[in-house]
Amino acid sequence: MALTETVPTAPPPLHEGILRRQALRESAARTYARSLPIVPVRARGLTIEGADGRRYLDCLSGAGTLALGHNHPVVLEAIRTVLDSGAPLHDLDLATPVKDAFTTELFATLPGELAEKARIRFCGPAAADAVGAAAALVRTATGRDGLLAFSGARHGPATEAPAAAGGTGATRLLPYPDDHRSPSGAGERGADLAARRTEHLIDAPDSGIPHPAGLLVEPVQGAGGVAPAPDGWLRRVRDTTASRGIPLIVDEAQTGVGRTGTFWAVEHSGIVPDVLVLSKAIGGSLPLAVIVHREELDCRPPDAHAGAFRGNQLAMAAGSATLAYVRANGLARRAADLGARMLARLGTLAAAHPCIGGIRGRGLLIGVELTDPEAEPDATGARPAPHLAAAVQRACLDRGLIVGPGGRHGAAVRLLPPLTITDEQADAILDRLADAIAAAVRMTPGPTGSSPTTLRGTSR
Repeated sequence: MALTETVPTAPPPLHEGILRRQALRESAARTYARSLPIVPVRARGLTIEGADGRRYLDCLSGAGTLALGHNHPVVLEAIRTVLDSGAPLHDLDLATPVKDAFTTELFATLPGELAEKARIRFCGPAAADAVGAAAALVRTATGRDGLLAFSGARHGPATEAPAAAGGTGATRLLPYPDDHRSPSGAGERGADLAARRTEHLIDAPDSGIPHPAGLLVEPVQGAGGVAPAPDGWLRRVRDTTASRGIPLIVDEAQTGVGRTGTFWAVEHSGIVPDVLVLSKAIGGSLPLAVIVHREELDCRPPDAHAGAFRGNQLAMAAGSATLAYVRANGLARRAADLGARMLARLGTLAAAHPCIGGIRGRGLLIGVELTDPEAEPDATGARPAPHLAAAVQRACLDRGLIVGPGGRHGAAVRLLPPLTITDEQADAILDRLADAIAAAVRMTPGPTGSSPTTLRGTSR
């Protein structure tokens, strides 16, 4: 019998081994890793390079964390300065020059009426920690329990915030005026109905909603599909809460630091909240979360809602550098102008692809919703196509573009590019997205087995 030579099997590429071990070791709670099977090894600005040598345009930006993109020189220099100085990297809540510089820069960007008499609380490093701290704060200040929020919102585990803060009241959801998905309808009439419904639920003795400790709102629902709150409606919400003694908490974890075209999204409507929840971009790519609130709410005891990681010096240094750079270089105005141009081009794309059910956003926070007329309509009459949105995301990745999922049914893709992108990069993003949508429509059957070519959009 002839002997056969055994040929050694080549080991799998590095990135495949890493992805396989991640799937074996990490829990089922993984989210972005499921739809983005890449292993980043280098990054700069808009660009990520994977372990397989492929390059991608990152339009997710750490879910909005990277206002200046990956490894911006001013952020790296700020981090190096702290490392080279020998300063402590962990200091609980002690005062340091780095923290003082951060709070000074942050207060310089806040709406004037809030900054004049505000207090800042450093929380655990995630936005959900800040939401929990805000819920605890208003519970203590008002002596009441329960929190009001809006349908479609994502505040981390927002519905758990009161319980996490020691409360027993549930978070109750109110109608949100979304032109694409609100049962109240679109436009000013829909916003008026949503506002009146909110007032009724708060005031009516038979509504089943006790007088709440606070009301929580996003000025743009980001993970909920990028739905900007109408400015007039938001002003009415502010008036409603102020006249009834209900603290207004505005969650700007994703919308802050210039992303929507103003430094803080509340500036579009001109409202001044009682509590501002800040995270993501304020840490300059590193974990940091704070709440800023009116001084009259400052009634929590010293050990309330404490945490060992409130004193992240590297994040404060990176955050100071980011805030200063965005302010000095007018990047909020740049986001407004470039975002408007991108939305206009996406509107043209929607006209060419009827499966696009909605284009919306503010500044460089943009959402594209995919629909399918053969799907069953949801409670608002919309026909979301999450299967198509997932196909678009995969097709984008094939073309070297990273976009984020979103929407109540996962039927939207989100664009959150760095505020530093050029016009040419914005065009490249939209070119790849347009090609990906066309490819996904050709290749993806509808949920009822319809031909890909029959996918059509609806008005919602």
